[in-house]
Amino acid sequence: MFERCEELVVENADLEKQLGDPTLHADPKLARKVGKRHAALRPIIEAYREWLTLGEDLEAARELGETDPAFAAEAEAIEVTRNEVAEKLTGLLVPRGPLDGSDVILEIKAGEGGDESALFAGDLLRMYLRYAEKRNWKTEVLESVESDLGGYKDVAVAVKAKGVPVPGEAPFDRLQFEGGVHRVQRVPVTESQGRIHTSAAGVLVLPETEDVEVEIDPNDLRIAVYRSSGPGGQSVNTTDSAVRITHIPTGVVASCQNEKSQLQNREAAMRILRARLIAAEEEKAAAEASDARKAQVRTVDRSERIRTYNFPENRLADHRTGFKSYNLDAVLDGELEPVIQSCVDADMAARLAGE
Repeated sequence: MFERCEELVVENADLEKQLGDPTLHADPKLARKVGKRHAALRPIIEAYREWLTLGEDLEAARELGETDPAFAAEAEAIEVTRNEVAEKLTGLLVPRGPLDGSDVILEIKAGEGGDESALFAGDLLRMYLRYAEKRNWKTEVLESVESDLGGYKDVAVAVKAKGVPVPGEAPFDRLQFEGGVHRVQRVPVTESQGRIHTSAAGVLVLPETEDVEVEIDPNDLRIAVYRSSGPGGQSVNTTDSAVRITHIPTGVVASCQNEKSQLQNREAAMRILRARLIAAEEEKAAAEASDARKAQVRTVDRSERIRTYNFPENRLADHRTGFKSYNLDAVLDGELEPVIQSCVDADMAARLAGE
C-alpha cells in the first residue's frame, strides 16, 4: 500500500537538494517550478511519514495489548487515526491536472435581468474580493464596464496567491467550481411594488499560469484601439487608449479600457486573452478525455444555473452538490468556504471513483 510514496520521497529529497543550490535561483522560472513541485509533495510526504509512524505504534500497541488491556484500547484508537491518515493520503495521491495550483482571472457578466443583474454581478464581485481577502490572496481588477446604477455589466479580476500555495489551496483549486450561472431571487431596487424578481449573472474562471504553454503568434493578433467609454477620470472618453485584441485563428477577443495608458490596457488585454486561450485548450482536452467533465456554462441563461441566492429566505443552494445554507448575508460577505468545500469534496469523490 502506498508504494508510490517511496518514489516521491526520493523525488522530494532531490528537490530539496536543488532548492539548496544557489545557482537554481539564477533561473526564476525554473526556481518557481521546483518550488511549486516541492510544495506539492510536502503534504504527501508528511502524511506518508505519519502513516508509517502510526503503523509502527499500532504494531507495538498490539503486542503490548496481548498482556495489558490498556494497550489494546490504545491500539484501537491508533488504528482509527491511521485509517483517517490513509484516507487523507489517498486523496493527496489523486493525480492533479496541469492547472491545479494556478492563479485565476474571474470574469463576471450580467445576464438576464437588466440593471438588477448588473447589481448582482457587483455583489458577486464583492463576494469574491472578500473571500480572496480572507485567504490573503492578491486581487487586481483588469477590466470593468459599469452599469448606470453602480453594478457591472462585465468585470474581470485577477486573483493571485502570495508565494507558493500548498496543494488544493491555490486560487484555481478553490475557485474552479464557481464557473457557471448564478441565479438571484430578490426584490430589485428598481421595483416599486415589492415583487420578487429572478435574474442571473455568469461567472467564468480562467486559469492564469506559466506552467501551461500557449503559442501566441503576434501575426495572429488583430489589435484595435478605440476611445474609452463609461465613467472615469481624465483621459477617459478623450483619448484612444482602450485596446481590443482578437486572436484570429480562434476568434477569441479580449479588450481593456480601465487604464489611461494604451500600453497598460494592451498588457491587461493580453493577460485576459492568454487565460481564455488556456481555458479553451483545457476545456477541449477535458471534453476529449471524458464526457463527465462538464465545461463551464458559457451563457447566462438563468435556466442553466449552478447556484441560487434567495434573499427573502437568506438561503443559498448549490444545485450540483445539494449544499444549502441559511446565511446568505455571510456568504456574500466572503464566507464562501463551506459551499466551495462541498464542490471540492464532490470532485474528489468523482476522481477517486475514476469518473
